[in-house]
Amino acid sequence: MLDISGGYVALQNLYGEYSACLDAGDFERWPDFFLDECEYRIQARENYDRKLPLSILWLESRGMLKDRVYGIRETLYHDPYYQRHIVSAPRVIGVEGGEIRSEANYLVLRTKRDEFSEVFNAGRYIDVVRETPEGLRFKSRSCIFDSEVVKNSIIYPI
Repeated sequence: MLDISGGYVALQNLYGEYSACLDAGDFERWPDFFLDECEYRIQARENYDRKLPLSILWLESRGMLKDRVYGIRETLYHDPYYQRHIVSAPRVIGVEGGEIRSEANYLVLRTKRDEFSEVFNAGRYIDVVRETPEGLRFKSRSCIFDSEVVKNSIIYPI
């Protein structure tokens, strides 16, 4: 059974390291935050609330996350930008069988060279995190964004 008192610090650290990895553009490390059998999705709040499965990105394994990283680095053409994640403290929804169900609000700022920073995406993470011998890893991460539209294509993970 996961000890949530000590596990909460580990959960906060997972969220912080995840954000730092993406903010540094270290996308090759991004899949390491997930189990081999995992789920990562970016979905509009409207679809989530209506229990509609349509997502703008839905990856169903760590291998698919690695493919996304390859696409970012090797095949997608886009105007590069920096991200900055501002993430609230995680709220633990439940703990059962070595898994934590948690949520946190997020705000992603985007900065292109020679431009002002702008709000790029805002919403909440809905996560299932599992305890492993290597530490906590995401079993699933749903990025539920509040807006009904996305300003541009989502290239980098949220």
